[in-house]
Amino acid sequence: MPTASALPWRRSKPCAEAFGARFFGFGRSAGRTASSAAATHAHSKPPFGIGTFFAEAAEERKMVKLTAEVIEQAAQYTSAVRDRELDLRGYKIPVIENLGATLDQFDTIDFSDNEIRKLDGFPLLRRLKTLLMNNNRLSRIGEGLEQSLPNLTELILINNNIMELGDLDPLATIKSLTYLSVLRNPVTNKKHYRLYIIHKVPQVRVLDFQKVKLKERQEAEKMFKGKQGAQLAKDIARRAKTFNPGAGLPTDKKKAGPSPGDVEAIKNAIANASTLAEVERLKGLLQAGQIPGRDRKTGPSDEAVEEMEEDTVANGS
Repeated sequence: MPTASALPWRRSKPCAEAFGARFFGFGRSAGRTASSAAATHAHSKPPFGIGTFFAEAAEERKMVKLTAEVIEQAAQYTSAVRDRELDLRGYKIPVIENLGATLDQFDTIDFSDNEIRKLDGFPLLRRLKTLLMNNNRLSRIGEGLEQSLPNLTELILINNNIMELGDLDPLATIKSLTYLSVLRNPVTNKKHYRLYIIHKVPQVRVLDFQKVKLKERQEAEKMFKGKQGAQLAKDIARRAKTFNPGAGLPTDKKKAGPSPGDVEAIKNAIANASTLAEVERLKGLLQAGQIPGRDRKTGPSDEAVEEMEEDTVANGS
């Protein structure tokens, strides 16, 4: 049996030093003086560890075409609720395609942290119930998704580029959709955002992680009722369809800050929050452009009644 000194990696000192300098920051440079190290620093990257190496490698990764090979090699696992999940997170995928290679074997597909701009390109996936599209560049939702995803119940679109309320209209035809989140999209700053979605996609029961109350449904019905309400909804949809392909994404020239009353309501809500769940709920409200405590004086008993009524309406319809 060869001794340790006779092993190839022990004989190849330059290779060992190069490996150590690359991953752990030691090697030949360890014996340098401070002045020589400082002189070299301007022309080379500082030493870093294995974690930094893989982080930089991920950042430098180019866009990946979603092929059958990528799908086969992606992580697959069973969640705590025994759903089969396919992890396509962080591949920098630009277009949804070739999902027929999944053979409709997954309840959840995670497309988070990619470069997808339009939600379409799905084959018939009867089993798919949850679609995670966080941190993409989505600005359009394709028509006819109900034909490809007939049992989709949960759609998470957090942190995308959906600009107009009318851009969400295609979701109205997905009758199985009950959970929807559009937080951190420009559309959440639009007037009547929440009421419009409740009116246009009435099957949604939880919007931005908040249950849709019966009172909100009544307000939405009243707002978009009659000729004036129909015209309001039509105007919103028309503005969304006016799109110049050569133009960039619109930006708000002037952003109005919260009023002093809103600031006070936010402070009071934060001061009264006693659990982490309450803090997360407040964070979600603020991201959705809603002011906690404003126009909501409902007591605990009223909330319980509303929930019972809402369940009755949902189950009966």
